[in-house]
Amino acid sequence: MFSVFSSTGRMPKRNTVRVLAAVGLLVFLALQVVLPMTAPESLEQIKKTITKQQAAEIAAEFSSSTLETPVHLDNALVTYETRSDIYGYLSKESLMKTYADTYSEQFPLEVFRVRFEHPNEMFNALTVDVNMYGGHVAGFERIQANSNATKDLLLKQGMESIESLLILEGSLTLEDKERLAEPYLKAFGFDPAKLQLHSTGNELGLTFEVSGYEVGQSHALIQFSYENGDVSSLQSYFEPPSVHMDYVKGQKKLANWFTWAGYALFTFVLGILAIVYSVKTRPFSSFLRGLALSSIYFIFSMVGAINMLPMLQVEGMGIGILIVGFVIQGVLTLLIAASIYFSLVGGDGLWRKQGINLWARAKEPEYGRHVLSSMQNGYLWAMILLGTQSVIFLLLERVFGTWSTTDASQSAYNMIYPALFPLLAWVAGIGEEAVYRLFGIPMLKKIFRSTFIASLLSSIIWAFGHTLYPIYPVYSRPIELAIIGLMFSFVFLRYGYITAMFTHVIFNSILMSLSLMLMGGALNWSAGIFYIVLPAIVAFVIYLFNPPGRTRSIPPLQQKEEEPLLTTPHPEGHL
Repeated sequence: MFSVFSSTGRMPKRNTVRVLAAVGLLVFLALQVVLPMTAPESLEQIKKTITKQQAAEIAAEFSSSTLETPVHLDNALVTYETRSDIYGYLSKESLMKTYADTYSEQFPLEVFRVRFEHPNEMFNALTVDVNMYGGHVAGFERIQANSNATKDLLLKQGMESIESLLILEGSLTLEDKERLAEPYLKAFGFDPAKLQLHSTGNELGLTFEVSGYEVGQSHALIQFSYENGDVSSLQSYFEPPSVHMDYVKGQKKLANWFTWAGYALFTFVLGILAIVYSVKTRPFSSFLRGLALSSIYFIFSMVGAINMLPMLQVEGMGIGILIVGFVIQGVLTLLIAASIYFSLVGGDGLWRKQGINLWARAKEPEYGRHVLSSMQNGYLWAMILLGTQSVIFLLLERVFGTWSTTDASQSAYNMIYPALFPLLAWVAGIGEEAVYRLFGIPMLKKIFRSTFIASLLSSIIWAFGHTLYPIYPVYSRPIELAIIGLMFSFVFLRYGYITAMFTHVIFNSILMSLSLMLMGGALNWSAGIFYIVLPAIVAFVIYLFNPPGRTRSIPPLQQKEEEPLLTTPHPEGHL
């Protein structure tokens, strides 16, 4: 009988795990799927969500009729953009329903930004923002030389840049700007009687505040930019209070500290140590073993990076810059894949040096059955983890007032092929379980002489790597993921690396697939279902090529009789 487990104490009974998995799945569906989806505003949004093609058609018609700039639909690039600042404020203050009922159509929080490159000889690009829930046009930008984003960067450089931008506007007077803005205010349906000039802190552009349009301490603004004597852009949005913006700015600084000092630095150290211990434990492992998984990691990571091309194209980057960017991305991804490779080799060697087999080899007896069992356990524990995470979210919301906002850079809407999005679940499952569990736990155990401390520290390092997600307060994310990381560590130490990897992949696949399916469409639904069952398909294929009873040349390692790893340290000199 194949034995992959170290002597980590008695296994949780399968029936107990099944019951916990059923409870976890029900809790997850109730708290993360059913309740959010049955909210009236959510149902209304789903009903009104338009497609990217519809957004492009609406933008083209608006450009032709209102901006008098004919465009071609085959030249349209459609991406997702969001007002994450006001979205976060409304979420934090529980004002989302109030906003949605009154202002969401004219002042959308989420839009499809349709970009037309070189619509005519005058403009380098034209963008039109279309409310993704209903199709109302919310703004536009005609780019001749510099986009609004570029102008904002120039503003930070001081008075010299401001003077240059004033000249770029065309030396317009306030009366000129109001006259030029008037037809657009009428076209967008704004009541001039409710508009009053709003100070922007400089003389660039023109901003109106809409009287009576307030939610909490936020208020509605309509902002015009000018270039060469004409309106170059119109933006309509709600501005959150400055105290909220200052809070988020401080939280982002803290997140950067967590990411670079807590995650990147210690992960780099683990990567160096992985190289060292790959060499030191060479007699107990093989330098061929990690090649397949680290190669899959590299390929899927690069597919994910290339799939995000629209996020780069929307900034108008040239082909040369894009090529250089992808080359740099490829080099960085290759280095990370190399770190994962050495973590696989070094981690396997550290465990096997102690006579503990936590990563089964294909040539060991009953390997196929072990992979099949690992997949089954992976689904069960993924459900338990999903339920646990849902409860943690609920507790963090009650205790710390945790809230989140949107992030366009992480949206599947901004991918060339959204159906490829869940492939990244395999990137996380392979890489993170290799670095922070297979290698991280035994490496830290050598230093701290405690498996629990080693598991906790590796989980915290892993958790710090997720603090750039827009979830606040920032310290709530490490709390959540330290608990989840300890549960992954439990699964790893009780069942082995393959089970932990499957658990992580299934956990992420379910979450990513649900996001994909919520985008609607037969393709997205089919792809979502496929990715949820893909781990089972992979495990079954491996099982078919490694049936029970197949002769193997390498016997399994014999396990040592030791105390449970998560509760009691090993004797001196053991991992």
